[in-house]
Amino acid sequence: MARIRQKSERVPKHMQPTFDAITTLTGWVCQEHLDEEYAQLARQAAAALCRKRPSPLCNGRTNSWACGIIYALGFVNFLFDSSREPYISAGDLCLAFGVSISTGSARSRDVRQALKMSQFDANWCLPSRIPENSLIWMLEVDGIIVDIRWMSRQIQEIAFEKGMIPYIPADREGEEAR
Repeated sequence: MARIRQKSERVPKHMQPTFDAITTLTGWVCQEHLDEEYAQLARQAAAALCRKRPSPLCNGRTNSWACGIIYALGFVNFLFDSSREPYISAGDLCLAFGVSISTGSARSRDVRQALKMSQFDANWCLPSRIPENSLIWMLEVDGIIVDIRWMSRQIQEIAFEKGMIPYIPADREGEEAR
């Protein structure tokens, strides 16, 4: 099972100007068209790319990388599905960053490869979508795939301690009931 990684916005000093430029653009587009969850994930993705050695962000235009980051996060979270909120078309997203669809798509591919992103990826899922993302909660217990949300609290705690789930579902159920 894949471990859920802790995300950070820390970047090396020499990458700070690049990080600031990219996150200014992603922040503006998220404020205008998306939401704060996308903005936060975009900052974390930009920071992760800044920490790569060598950082892919050193080559290419800032706006194309900013678009690629949001496009990649949109791929993971079904941003381009008009039945979901928030929604924006791939063309409109690229237009907001001033890049072509082919450039936005290519940078998205670069970001997804560098950060090993995939659809339903627990590490890059919007926090509000974690409860509905069934793949996050499917774990192998004694050779059987189970939905950990239906298992005992003790098993949930073990899975959480091993970094296999983002939180203990029993804790969140109690919060929602209050």
